[in-house]
Amino acid sequence: MVTLVNLRAYRRFFVVAYHFLPLLLSYARDRRRFLLFGSRRRVDSETRVERANTLLESLLTLGPTFIKLGQLLSTRPDVLPPEYVEVLSKLQDEVPPADWAEARAVLEDEVGPIEERFDAFDTDAISGASLGQVYIAEIDGKEVAVKVRRPNIEELVNADLRVIQWSLPVLMRFIGQARAFSLETLADEFDRTIRQEMDYEREAAMLEEIRSNFEGNEDVAIPAVVDSHSGQRVLTMEYITGTKINDVEELDAVGVDRHQLAVNLQEAYLQMLLEDGVFHADPHPGNLAVRDDGTIVFYDFGMSGRVDEFVQDKIIDFYIAVANQDIDGILDALVEMGTLSPEADRATMGDVMELAIEDARGEDIETYRVQQIVEQVEDTIYEFPLRLPSNLALVLRVATVVEGVCVTLDPDFDFISVATDYLTAQGYREESIKQFASQTGDQIQRSIQSSVRVPPKLEDTLDRIEREDFYVRADVEDGNDVFEKLAKRLVYGMLLASGAFSTAFLYALTSVEAAAVAAVFSFAIAALLYRTFRGRKGTRVTPQFTRHEMRQRRGGE
Repeated sequence: MVTLVNLRAYRRFFVVAYHFLPLLLSYARDRRRFLLFGSRRRVDSETRVERANTLLESLLTLGPTFIKLGQLLSTRPDVLPPEYVEVLSKLQDEVPPADWAEARAVLEDEVGPIEERFDAFDTDAISGASLGQVYIAEIDGKEVAVKVRRPNIEELVNADLRVIQWSLPVLMRFIGQARAFSLETLADEFDRTIRQEMDYEREAAMLEEIRSNFEGNEDVAIPAVVDSHSGQRVLTMEYITGTKINDVEELDAVGVDRHQLAVNLQEAYLQMLLEDGVFHADPHPGNLAVRDDGTIVFYDFGMSGRVDEFVQDKIIDFYIAVANQDIDGILDALVEMGTLSPEADRATMGDVMELAIEDARGEDIETYRVQQIVEQVEDTIYEFPLRLPSNLALVLRVATVVEGVCVTLDPDFDFISVATDYLTAQGYREESIKQFASQTGDQIQRSIQSSVRVPPKLEDTLDRIEREDFYVRADVEDGNDVFEKLAKRLVYGMLLASGAFSTAFLYALTSVEAAAVAAVFSFAIAALLYRTFRGRKGTRVTPQFTRHEMRQRRGGE
């Protein structure tokens, strides 16, 4: 079995390489214009869009695993430029369903003969996805949805995951260090999530746990699992109908309050992330529906995750800092979560966060401020310090997709206001204020103690200075090798000056051959000196804010 998977993986590797090689060569030429040497190429937005569309076509051609990979990439702005994220966000997990005869074999192998187990069964799938397909059936007079895993999908996914694992070291050579970190976490996350998504027993367990957490909440409906007709490759659930959540015309026709619907959706996810610790991680419009009374229906729990207590606490700290517009608190929370590098320029990142908060609140943002912050980022940060640990990847996916759904429902939706109200109602902000007061009291106490201890120490120090018995030891940190570069420039400059003088002297008074040797030496020294002045080029980072972009798109339309 392992040998067959390896053989399939080798074959798939060459197919994948054939599709991706032109893009990789383009990226290589971006770093060195002539592959092995040359300067960097500046890539404009139009070129990125063109490449992103090429990547989209390749992912669609390569099939189910790579369609899922493209969907995951569309939620990772820490890995891809914004143009790629926008293009890949169009990638829908909709493919023609497998032949019914093959699907029937999987279904009957898991739950038994269809005629005996179901009162009725519609063999036309209502939806087809890359990993499974859904049918409508009837059990004891009740309609159910039967999700069947796509036949032979395990072998294909295993082979493709092996190909991705082999390809990762190659891809690392085309990206910077910060994105390499995110790419590694994405590869690990993708391997884990796609295997979890194929395990319908795990999905049933997560579905039931989340359903129990919302028991008694009339704003949320989650279908119940029919355990007697479910297994590792088949999941049978209660069938709940509703209007697709982004069908705003139909929602208006039935009289649903779209603003309140957006509030309920965000509060549901805040509860899952901050209180329950287990959440539905695929909230795109295809997995969210609305009943006529405004109840939100959740479908497809294949992509779901957990948040440990530490991350929950830090997310709460982050939201509270955002609610209080505490920029330092926001940056501290991001550093503690591992999302922001501790070496980041806090002043620049503070400006970025302040701009993001203003945009989220729907405030007008002057273009010159955006340009000014972009210039700061380019001038002060070699590699943009935002990264995404694997335990936060699904959380980011949820945040970005829910934001898009809420803005579709209500273009003026204020995420910060809703989050602030939720934190206040749950007592998180009050608890934060108490904690702040306690910390402030401790600091005052330490300050009083220090004020008592400082005068004697200061007097002792002044006595030592008077006795000329005072020494200062200083260690200079040179993490960027500034002194080494200055030393090299000084040495190379002296050698170049002497070489130039020698060349002129030999050319004037001796043979041309001797002058040529001196000239070659001088040229080599000049090249080495030039290399010391070639600094690393900063990563061009363009802050992208969903609401701002949406307004621009509307203006363009």
